[in-house]
Amino acid sequence: MSIQPQPDRVIIFDTTLRDGEQSPGATLNVEEKLIIAHQLAILGVDIIEAGFAAASPGDFAAIRTISEQVGGTGGPIICSLARSVKADIQAAAEALQPASHPRIHTMISTSEIHLKYQLKKSQSEVLAIAEEMVAYAKSFVDDVEFSPMDASRTDPEFLYQVLSQVITAGATTINIPDTVGYCTPKEMGILIQGIQDNVPNIDRVILSVHTQNDLGLATANALAAIEKGVRQVECTINGIGERAGNAALEEIVMALQVRKPYFNTYFGRSVDSDAPLTKIKTQEIYKTSCLVSQLTGMLIQPNKAIVGANAFAHESGIHQDGILKHRETYEIMDAATIGLPENRIILGKHSGRNAFRTRLHELGYDLNDADLNKAFTRFKEVADKKKEISDLDLEAIVRDETQIQVERSFQLEYVQVICGDSTCPTATITVVTPDGEILTDAAVGAGPVDAVYRAINRRVQIPNQLIEFSVQSVTEGIDALGTVTIRLRYEERIFSGQASDTDIVVAAAYAYINALNRLYRYLQSVVVVSNQLPTSKVQNFLSNFCFDCFL
Repeated sequence: MSIQPQPDRVIIFDTTLRDGEQSPGATLNVEEKLIIAHQLAILGVDIIEAGFAAASPGDFAAIRTISEQVGGTGGPIICSLARSVKADIQAAAEALQPASHPRIHTMISTSEIHLKYQLKKSQSEVLAIAEEMVAYAKSFVDDVEFSPMDASRTDPEFLYQVLSQVITAGATTINIPDTVGYCTPKEMGILIQGIQDNVPNIDRVILSVHTQNDLGLATANALAAIEKGVRQVECTINGIGERAGNAALEEIVMALQVRKPYFNTYFGRSVDSDAPLTKIKTQEIYKTSCLVSQLTGMLIQPNKAIVGANAFAHESGIHQDGILKHRETYEIMDAATIGLPENRIILGKHSGRNAFRTRLHELGYDLNDADLNKAFTRFKEVADKKKEISDLDLEAIVRDETQIQVERSFQLEYVQVICGDSTCPTATITVVTPDGEILTDAAVGAGPVDAVYRAINRRVQIPNQLIEFSVQSVTEGIDALGTVTIRLRYEERIFSGQASDTDIVVAAAYAYINALNRLYRYLQSVVVVSNQLPTSKVQNFLSNFCFDCFL
């Protein structure tokens, strides 16, 4: 086996559609995954981990669709996760078949605590399984990635042995997961250096890391690994993912760009080399961040690095004075480098369709005629209520009007509320059911939103528990658009919904309907799967499926 040529940059492996979707409430349908995948390709990621093919029919369909429509010649590598189980690897291979550059990512736990309590297997058994399954994956695709799950808590000698044998079996990328976010940056550096020094055939593969953020160290750990020779980083947009999330793509990429002179030396470059350290088109970062936030319902905290609302805001008088005199006194990067639009007011109720289309294009949105018509109609409605329309308003309008609509879903046709300090809050709503039936009802509640939700529930009749309700102002001013995000719980699953309007009660109503439609789609899919498979087979699949067996 020949030595793997090492890249002179960092390979960006994006797992937003796999690990990111494991965030509670972040469930995406096939169409939504496809939209994000297209944007990830525009962003310039090298690898898209599109899902876990064996996890569900929906994940299988998403991976296959993304392989067909995004993974063509010249496109990114499309990857599917698979446990070290033949059925998983077969499903991954089939789902990835249309991709020009498919990758199977197989994994198995290696830490003592996982072997004892989760797998209930010995080290020798795990070693044999890992070697066999990597070879099996290699029989389907040339590009095989292997991850020893919980590597950061694995006995180093056993870890070296596993890695050496799976490389011999055909692995082309070795990924080192800090599965529970346990490492510190110094420990991560020692771990990677130990692998470099003690795995004799490590030069035959690309070395990668997957860092979780349980202690808030995911980005720091990934950068520490890069300093020790790691050339692939697994990350997600906005850092979403299981528990506290993953290393954020935007943080990794911008750290490498802003501190390029520092990192250049680790790539054998001169300090002043201007060659990029990733293939990411940084001007697409902000748009990608907003898209993922809107489709997953995962709000971005204001103080989030790079893409948070406050990332380029300055309130301190000293800071403001410095910025006005010279931007670099308190800003280490230009907002334009991540595609953050200026908040310029250029449109109003008298603006025409061409001006509207042109400004959207400047903001990075190229809508088809149908979506443009919907967005323009909504723009006119908002412009009648607001004197001035900002770029942020436009983005909220586009995100609302271009959301994936679920076929045969519930549609909110009418909502009206009566409330006040001396009035019992009352809501009247009209809903169109998936079968086309028009239903009207009224209800009272503790407040106007509660009344609206009670009225909707009486007609929709889908059991759920509202566990989160939040409102964010899109822009400043009393007439600002408000974005409402909610989360519903059904059994052990969480479903999110989001909508914007100048009237937050109306936004709340549409956000609730959006979340209910996600829940309705899930319930329908359960029925379809149950009808397609014998009950015993469904139960067998669920009992053998390890929902915790993710990196």
